[in-house]
Amino acid sequence: MGISIWQLLIVLVIVLLLFGAKKLRGLGGDLGNAVKGFREAMQDQKQGDDETAEKLDQPAGKRVIEGEVTSKEKDRAQS
Repeated sequence: MGISIWQLLIVLVIVLLLFGAKKLRGLGGDLGNAVKGFREAMQDQKQGDDETAEKLDQPAGKRVIEGEVTSKEKDRAQS
């Protein structure tokens, strides 16, 4: 008891009549551009992580956080 092809076609015709083909085409284009931008941003982030790892001579995905150890942290580490 799933949705048949005829039911999908009827829904498509109703949506087309309500919004119009031009508006739906514009909406599809905007959605496509958003997905493309998201993918590019993810690739740029990954490339940035890889370049940082190369500079630090570490495998990609591993990060080193440099900082200063305070006396309280030293006491905790010794306990």
